Amino acid sequence: SNKMVTIAKAAAVAAALTILPHTSAKLADRGRFEAAKKQRQGGRRIVAQPRKTLPIEGPKYRATRNHNFKEHVSVAAPLYQTDTATTRTGGVRGATEKVVDSPEQFRRQLSSQLSGCCYNYQSYSAMDMCAMYGNDCESGEQPSHDSGDEDCSQAGLSFIGISLSVNTAMGNPYSFQLCDQFPMENLIDRNYDYVMSMDEDGWLVGGGYKSFDYSGKMPYIDSSHTELLRIGSLDPEYGGTSIEQVYDAMDSLSFPPFAVFPEYVKGGGGGGSGDGDNSVPSSDITLIVSVVDSYTDYASYSTYDDFLDNLFDAMDAVGGGACMDDHDTDPHVSMSRGVKFKSLTHQQKYFFQVNLEVAVWQSMYPKGVVIGSKGYASFPPESKSANKMYVGYGNLYFFFDRANITKAFLPNRDLTDKELGYATIYSSGNAGTYYEETTTIDFDYNKGSGSNDNSDQEYYEHNPYGWNARMAKHDMTDGWDLPPGCEQEGETFLGIPLSQYSDSKLQGTRSFQDQFDFETLLDRNFTYIQKFGTNHGWLVGEEVDNGAGSIVDKDTAHIPLFYTGTLNPDMGGIDLKDLIKVMETIDFGELYIKPAFVFQDDDGSIKLQFEADASSALGYLYNSLCSMLGITWNYESPYNSLGLYSNCAMHAAGDRAKYGCG
Repeated sequence: SNKMVTIAKAAAVAAALTILPHTSAKLADRGRFEAAKKQRQGGRRIVAQPRKTLPIEGPKYRATRNHNFKEHVSVAAPLYQTDTATTRTGGVRGATEKVVDSPEQFRRQLSSQLSGCCYNYQSYSAMDMCAMYGNDCESGEQPSHDSGDEDCSQAGLSFIGISLSVNTAMGNPYSFQLCDQFPMENLIDRNYDYVMSMDEDGWLVGGGYKSFDYSGKMPYIDSSHTELLRIGSLDPEYGGTSIEQVYDAMDSLSFPPFAVFPEYVKGGGGGGSGDGDNSVPSSDITLIVSVVDSYTDYASYSTYDDFLDNLFDAMDAVGGGACMDDHDTDPHVSMSRGVKFKSLTHQQKYFFQVNLEVAVWQSMYPKGVVIGSKGYASFPPESKSANKMYVGYGNLYFFFDRANITKAFLPNRDLTDKELGYATIYSSGNAGTYYEETTTIDFDYNKGSGSNDNSDQEYYEHNPYGWNARMAKHDMTDGWDLPPGCEQEGETFLGIPLSQYSDSKLQGTRSFQDQFDFETLLDRNFTYIQKFGTNHGWLVGEEVDNGAGSIVDKDTAHIPLFYTGTLNPDMGGIDLKDLIKVMETIDFGELYIKPAFVFQDDDGSIKLQFEADASSALGYLYNSLCSMLGITWNYESPYNSLGLYSNCAMHAAGDRAKYGCG
């Protein structure tokens, strides 16, 4: 069996550490490895199949492995053992019998698990192991996504924009209250009435997530915003613009408060790689807004157009880098990504409900409204009370990343009485009449590009019985397809933490190991990597002043072993205290892990693969978790002495380490 650690991005495969999320890369030439391989193989060069055509499980997978690698990899453990007794559980929980599988029975069971085989290799090289698993560790094999602009060699995510962040009772208590006008929490489905699952970040608006949320989402603060200008990279050495340059340019400008008008909420676009051809389609959810054009006497251009012209001139004057966008961003608010609804009917009901809310806002603010709050906040967030300021109305903000505002820029005047009256309708408790009188939607919200939009879409409905064990290998930029009886997604898992202490003031990190220094595996100076595919950068700890503007995540290095799913028992999951009780009944030995190779998977993640023996303590632990907490599947039911179970685990009760660890 094998284990991996994701170094960048957050997709999980059995026993892998993800180092980096979706990336675009230009890899250096490492032909010396090819020469060494030819010498070891007597001049023969084994040509691997393209990664996308390689099967990941089943008979074709095993046939490929035996054919391509039997000659040059020493195999120690046989594919099956005839002297191993296995426990099978009948229809009544707890009724078991000991049977011994024949080789033919074992093969039949193995093929039904939809998982890769496990081998125990006594002697191998990292390159051989990488090729054996069908991954690409060769140099120059990954396609380049370089735009061709030699002046910008590092893409970035920093920007200037307007914040719509709110602080709510159900959200993260540290979220800013910067928007009293739009109750963004009314646009999200926190109770999973319509949505089945989302990407690992969940809802980006509506208050953020508390720690230990049932969904298992990271406890990020609300990062709701509409971007006005993408600054991009903050490293001048790679074509970026420094923070000081941005501040100087913005401080030189004078701008009035800009009003924002809510247009509609739409689906479509985006979406991750999915869980298969038969899975529910996924898409992004976006609130479309517009900056209201206002004109001074005898002016031919709006005040917003004038501001944009002056902003570009100011950025040029301070020596802004080539990575900055050449035009303003179409105003919108990204609400969630990789969203999977329970069915097309649920999708349509959701979009009707949230667009009816937008219709209320439109009736409340017929000519738009200036965004702001009568509260106080500190920028940057870790400064706490040191930089505490009155928020006010009409501010623009510099976002180092979407979750980290470092400075507010104030408009050149206060609101007029009329503007202030509109800006305080909701916060003053005067919105009730608008909700009572608005019962229809007078605008078309079935808009957008792409086949996944919420218009003219073929009917679909989630089939929980289409679930299979290979879904434990999941692209975290997409939602999960849930098993039968599970009504809510969950990112919670049991695994081996590999994080180390971080001195980041934004995110604290404990040290769980001192055996591996993952820093040697990272490309912080962008020698090979051009950009990250998500808002996250290096998942083994991101730098506070990273030039790409990636979210400053703490070190979350880990090897996921068993995905338990949601911890909400009312939605089919297992309660956290019950999960702990079951874990305490498992007596497993010391867990040994062995690094094998680093590679980029089909989802674009860079991962460190670990090798593990299926008959080791780690394999025993996985077997025990499946038999005690796995879902009932393929005539196999879980059993534990406490009678505590879950319908939301992403592993079957009959799955075993010898089948490929999920």
